[in-house]
Amino acid sequence: MNPQAKLIFTISLLMGTTITISSNHWVMAWAGLEINTLAILPLISKSHHPRAIEAATKYFLTQAAASALVLFSSMTNAWYTGQWDITQLTHPTSCLVLTTAIAMKLGLVPFHFWFPEVLQGSSLTTGLLLTTIMKLPPIALLYMTSNTLNPTLLTSMAILSAALGGWMGLNQTQIRKILAFSSISHLGWMTIIIVYNPKLTLLNFYLYALMTTAVFLTLNSINALKLSTLMTTWTKTPALSAMLFLTLLSLAGLPPLTGFLPKWLIIQELTKQNMALAAVALSILSLLGLFFYLRLAYCATITLPPHTTNHMKLWHTSKPTSSSISILTTVSATLLPISPLISTMI
Repeated sequence: MNPQAKLIFTISLLMGTTITISSNHWVMAWAGLEINTLAILPLISKSHHPRAIEAATKYFLTQAAASALVLFSSMTNAWYTGQWDITQLTHPTSCLVLTTAIAMKLGLVPFHFWFPEVLQGSSLTTGLLLTTIMKLPPIALLYMTSNTLNPTLLTSMAILSAALGGWMGLNQTQIRKILAFSSISHLGWMTIIIVYNPKLTLLNFYLYALMTTAVFLTLNSINALKLSTLMTTWTKTPALSAMLFLTLLSLAGLPPLTGFLPKWLIIQELTKQNMALAAVALSILSLLGLFFYLRLAYCATITLPPHTTNHMKLWHTSKPTSSSISILTTVSATLLPISPLISTMI
């Protein structure tokens, strides 16, 4: 892709996100979401591969439907209450339609079908954008309207997302699809707590984005798209593979790594809200995710040649690891000791 075009699309992406998260008016928020969608489409389809074109088409159709629902929800609310302010969403039908729209935007169950397919058809760098920065505007809208949304509906969608995200990731061999189901599972954790403690949702999203960025950049550096490719990387970059191992376990939420912090705080908050059953369900369902993270970690570090995988050995290079990957993987594994400080900030 032309560097100037890539720069324009990246700036548009950042601008669309900024407009949505900083707006008070529904039409401005909708315009930001549209700018975001139009900016990411060329980045998804830039390889001109049929799979990439298919992914871009699926993404466009889903996001267009979700944006139409956002507009419909805000117009219905304005019709009944005379308010275009995002925080004044009070009409029950509008709240229901908005929940559906944001679930489609994020890829929450039962509107998750497009997400693994789109991620599989994109490159790793575009996949990184789809799982992190593209999730921020819908989560910001959820944050601003959280006090009026239906907690029962959100809790049901959250538990289903955690269940399906873990269950469907079990038998995947494509790394991008595994990370897509991982994202759906993490969104379940974010959604269940949004009504009771919205700041915890933001903390969970920030730490998830940090760890996912570390994983995607590492995979991009070692050029691994399938589990069979990942098995041959241990002898090529042992230090990077070891840090990938820790980052994946951190994503799974194992103590004493960074990923344990949001899960711990969410379970604590749910127990305070007399939702111990939901907390237990989420904790058990996170074991499904732990299985496929362990599988990825096993393939990345413990599988040493010779092995039975029929795969060509990658060319060994002495390309240095970028400093951003080093910093991100370190932070992804070591933030838990400062959790008291983070707790006081939220």
